This record gives sequence, structure tokens and C-alpha cells, in this order.
Amino acid sequence: MASVDQAAGELGGTKPACDALGVSRATYYRSRRPERPARLRPRPPRALRDDERRVVLDTLNSERFADQPPAQVHAALLDEGTYLCSVRTMYRILDDNELVRERRNQLRHPSYEKPELLATRPNQVWSWDITKLKGPVTWSYFYLYVILDIFSRYVVGWLLADRESATLAKRLVAETCAKEKVAPGQLTLHADRGTSMRSKALGQLLADLSITKTHSRPHVSDDNPFSESHFKTMKYRPEFPDRFGSHEDGLGFCRFFFDWYNTRHHHSGLGFLTPAQVHHGLAGGALTHRVAVLARAHAAHPERFPNGAPRVAAPPAAVWINPPRDTSSTVVRERDVCDHELELHRAITKSNTRSHIEPLIEIRPNS
Repeated sequence: MASVDQAAGELGGTKPACDALGVSRATYYRSRRPERPARLRPRPPRALRDDERRVVLDTLNSERFADQPPAQVHAALLDEGTYLCSVRTMYRILDDNELVRERRNQLRHPSYEKPELLATRPNQVWSWDITKLKGPVTWSYFYLYVILDIFSRYVVGWLLADRESATLAKRLVAETCAKEKVAPGQLTLHADRGTSMRSKALGQLLADLSITKTHSRPHVSDDNPFSESHFKTMKYRPEFPDRFGSHEDGLGFCRFFFDWYNTRHHHSGLGFLTPAQVHHGLAGGALTHRVAVLARAHAAHPERFPNGAPRVAAPPAAVWINPPRDTSSTVVRERDVCDHELELHRAITKSNTRSHIEPLIEIRPNS
């Protein structure tokens, strides 16, 4: 409030100073009042003495009344011709001694740790989930298992079955790891908390392959965002049918969709590269080609680019599930970004000519 005092001398009063500074005059005058010493509240004459409070507490905690609420204790003492205090006073005494609580054993849910996963290269973190596809009649479904690499958004494996089974999930994960040549300790597999995801058979397989498994927190919808986003892309395609007539019909759609998604879909989260280009190390060549095309366009008509030569969008250097907020993790992320940009610059200057793309895994439930 010193600024108000200073402005009051220049503006000729407290009111214009408060109006100029946007300060309420009531607040200003209240701040100038001397602080009053705190007054101790006198003890009400009707309050119980300390020895009487101890008698009430000992009675409530006695073996006879330890498992009864104060109302029951109060009624029992009245029947015996004894009055200690009111029921409300009993509760007040118990509360002062931190004895008012639920006495029955209650189920306490464990605290689930928030998954924080970082991928700076392909085949480092996979996300997988199962979605239902409507069958030919009401209440009939096919179950689509999809394993997605979160760094490249590449579908490394999928399976269409007529049931949800831990055995099928185990087989899919095992064959996908073999196809991608996953080394022990290289991969983290993330999923939600479905029965197949938390099955003992799959857990033993992941332990044998030295694969770290993580799960989403219960009742949290955004701990597995990449799989959910992928399923939305699939189900919002114009060729996605309302129902599938048969298992073969579903397989035909999935073969077409996953080929399109991996090799022809320009993903907005990858700088509009395809997942196959990022997953198989073809990003450098694709970006080199785009740079050359834009350079020719700029050289032909520089007047159409008032901000200079256009720049090519690159895929992200680091992909997170729930990025942390602490500074140490931020330093790690920035270092990974620098390394990735250096590798990408080298890839642009020297194009990678690798062109082989391995096919998707395709498993039939009865094969």
C-alpha cells in the first residue's frame, strides 16, 4: 500500500490515488489498521472439566463399549441411571483424540504409478490393444489384436480372431518379436489392464524374452493414446463397414487397411511421412527428396515464397507416453532430440537406399 500513499501526495488525496491504481479504498484503510492481539476464547461455563472428559473417554474406550457407537453407549448408561454427557459431546471428545473413524476393515486400492515411457528409435516401445469388430449378426464380434510401435506408428503385428485369448496374444507377441529381431532387454510392451494383457501366460513369455511390460492406470483413458488413436483412424475410414459378414471378410479388410496405413498413409505425427519410412530407416531419403523438390520450386518462383525457401517437417526425435515434468527428464529428452536431429541431418545429406519392408504377421485362430 506504499504506492497508494505515494500517489495520494501527488494526486491530492486517497480517493483519486486508489482509483488510479485500481485499489479498493476499503482494502487500503483496512491495511492501515493496527493488528489486534489474538484473544483467547474463554472456556464456556457449561463445558466439561478435564477430569470429566477423561472419564467419558475411558468409558467409550472400555472393553464393554469399545465396539459400540456413542448413541448406544449413551442409551445403555441412561438405563443404568448414569449420565455423563450428550451424544454430541461424546463425538466431540472422540474427535479431539482422533478416534472418530471407520472401524470396519475397508478395501484400500493400491496407488498405481503413472507410466512414463520414452521412445527415441523404432522397436523400443510397443503399444498393443484389442478392439471389437461387429460380426454378421447382433452380439457377434471379431477381436482385432494390434501391436503398434509408438516411435514410428508402424503396425508391427496384428491378429484377427473370433475370441479374446491369452494364448493368441502370447503367440502374436512371440512371432512379432521374432520378426522384428528384438534383442533381450531392448523392448518395453505397454497395454491397458485387460485380462489378456495381464495374463500369466503372456507375463511368463515377456519375462523369458526380457521384455519390460507396463500397464495403464485403472479408469484412466489416456495412458494408451497411440493404440486408441490408431483404432479411431481405422474405424473412421470411409471403407470401414458397419458389420463384417465373416472372418474372411474381416481379414480382407485388415490386409488392405494395414498395408495402406503402414506404406501409404502420410501420418501427421511423423511430419507426414509414412510409418514404414520411419520404421525402416527411409526417412532420410524421403526428406532429401522433399528438400530437393521444394528447392526447385523456390528457384523457379522465389516471389511466391515471401518468407524464404520452405522447410521440410521432420518426424519427432522423442515420443513419450506421459512425459514427466521434472528437469532431469527434460534434459534427457533434449539430448535425445539433438542426437536425433544430427542423425537425421546426416541421413538427409546421404540418402539411405534401403527399400525392403517385411510383411505383417497374419495369424488365423484355427491355424
